[in-house]
Amino acid sequence: MNNSHMSALRVKHAELEAKLEREENRPAPDAKAILDLKKKKLHLKDVMAQELAHN
Repeated sequence: MNNSHMSALRVKHAELEAKLEREENRPAPDAKAILDLKKKKLHLKDVMAQELAHN
């Protein structure tokens, strides 16, 4: 795995975090959207951990 791939994963993770924060802080947060974003974020974190473990 190269650094640009890991950087792209980190950027995507940060984008998901920002979306999650916006959703949680809006007047009527969508619980399903929050759950979906959390699942995507967790999956991405797992992918990054696996990539680091294989290096």
